[in-house]
Formats: sequence, C-alpha cells, structure tokens
Amino acid sequence: MYNITKEFSFCASHSLKHLPMDHPCSRLHGHNYIVIVELQSTQLDDKGMVVDYRKLDLIKSYIDNHFDHNHLNDVMEESPTAENLAKLIFEYFYKTYPKLIAVTVKETPKTAARYSPLFDTVHRIDGKTLAETINKEKRDD
Repeated sequence: MYNITKEFSFCASHSLKHLPMDHPCSRLHGHNYIVIVELQSTQLDDKGMVVDYRKLDLIKSYIDNHFDHNHLNDVMEESPTAENLAKLIFEYFYKTYPKLIAVTVKETPKTAARYSPLFDTVHRIDGKTLAETINKEKRDD
C-alpha cells in the first residue's frame, strides 16, 4: 500500500460560540492552520506515483479562496472546529480525488484533528469502496 500526503496552510480567525464564556476559544482568535491531505493506492501510476502532487493544486485554490484570511464562522455552516473543517474539506474533494483517505487539520503544532470515513463503510482503495473491491475479487475467483 502506498500513502502520500501534502500540506497546505492558511490563516483564519474563528470563535467557538458553543463553549462557555470563560473558555478562551469562545472569544475571537486566529490560527495559522495546516491542512494535510492523505491519498492511498495499492498501485502506482505509469510515472511511479500515487498522484502527481501538482494535481492537488485544486485543494490549494479551494483553501485559499474559501478560508485564507477569512472568519471561519462566516464561511462554514457547522461550528468552525478543526474536526468540522477536516470533514468539510474531505467531503468536498473525495469525488475529485478518489484515492483521498483522510484530511488532517492542525490549529497549532501540537494539536490536530483527522477526518477519515469509517473503513468498513466508505473506505476507498484505488477509487472503489472496500465492498466493491472485495466483491470484484470474489467475482474474479
């Protein structure tokens, strides 16, 4: 199995209004976010790659246009937690990049939230769900 990752960064503010008033994250504050996308494949393409990193530029454009130097409360429907941001990015791109298996969002060097769908229900191997892969292997036997 081959796994690759690519990191993207952006700066944004947010406030977590659902937290108690005395919690520091309930107040307006910002982060220098790092977004890490992870792709996986059982095979390499004819160039010896899972995916050419340059083909991931759509993710950079999306992050830059939607999140960078924005107030996340204004651009996200859900509470702008790192967890919700990781899921939002994953769900936006998993059809474009079928080898995408996880998105991690870091708010600080010491904190990270990773979103990856449940393995047994939607995990993809080379663009197919685990069930599709298993069923194909059974048909090939």
